[in-house]
Amino acid sequence: MRKETRLLRIGVLGCGPIAQLAHFDACRKARNAELYALCDVASDLRTEMAAIHDPQVTYGDYDEMLADPQVEAVIVAVADQFHVPLALKAIAAGKPVLVEKPLGTSVEECEELSRRAHESGLVLQVGNNRRFDPGVAFAQRFVQEELGGLQALKAWYCDSTYRYTMTDNLQPLVRQSTQAHRPAGNPKADRQRYFMLTHGSHLVDTARYLGGELTAVRARLSDRYGSYCWFVEADFANGALGHLELTIPVRGDFEEGFRIYGENGSVNGHVYLPWFHKASEVECFSTKDRQYHRPLGEDAYTYKLQIEGFADAVLYGKPQVGANVDDGLAAMRAMVAIARSVESGERVILESVHGGV
Repeated sequence: MRKETRLLRIGVLGCGPIAQLAHFDACRKARNAELYALCDVASDLRTEMAAIHDPQVTYGDYDEMLADPQVEAVIVAVADQFHVPLALKAIAAGKPVLVEKPLGTSVEECEELSRRAHESGLVLQVGNNRRFDPGVAFAQRFVQEELGGLQALKAWYCDSTYRYTMTDNLQPLVRQSTQAHRPAGNPKADRQRYFMLTHGSHLVDTARYLGGELTAVRARLSDRYGSYCWFVEADFANGALGHLELTIPVRGDFEEGFRIYGENGSVNGHVYLPWFHKASEVECFSTKDRQYHRPLGEDAYTYKLQIEGFADAVLYGKPQVGANVDDGLAAMRAMVAIARSVESGERVILESVHGGV
């Protein structure tokens, strides 16, 4: 691991599961960033994480961390319900921010965050780490440069009954605390909403990243046998047809992938669980040379790569590779539109939706 001379000093807000499993380690391994500070109201968790990950400073108060001039950027790694208000605080303090996905829980609060982020001119990135998978990025470049007009896109995300058998072996044991600050009630109790926000946010972002802007959806939901299955007919702004599937859980292996048909070729992609740090298997066929093209397997630690992209944008003004605030807002519109279509049985225009999932 070779570090650059100039490192972005990052403060991570939240010492919960996603910080423990991804962001702390990714900050430490990123070529152009460092884990400068961590912040959590739970003193026991804060002390334990500091002992493991060795930041320069720790804070029990978010405002104090934001007031530290040495903290150059913030990662918001807390419950979904807190994303927008705490990202707004970071922007008000003049700090660029990487917000875990989904960007928020309603269209209106995401619109407000988008407005404030644009006014500030600060970098705001959403944690859709699939964009940093080398295979997915290869597919996106092929679509942009070789495919020509887009005819259709299928994308699916099927979480597995047995997924946690694998991830529990791959991931470190997550530390918990009774002092942790949690949202009112239990957001995970509404499984339909929780699955859409947690997993649907990946699905719709991948569809938009590869296929372009979504304009309308018609969705159906099957809730049977302890599993939820959404089939979504999607319209793209470029005229392409789309089909999105979200099924949680399937009785079988984890499945995430996409299939794209275009004027000058096609793309097939199989995406692995990000915890394997394994690049997607992607095959792109081009009519230009009548050849299949595959990317070489390479560094696929997507949580690290997204921090490196974030740091490059903050430190050097490089174009944002990751999802920006408008991508996060568009994903929220898509998820709300899917929920409204399930309720009404009708086709829903994304620009018409409001409220939350």
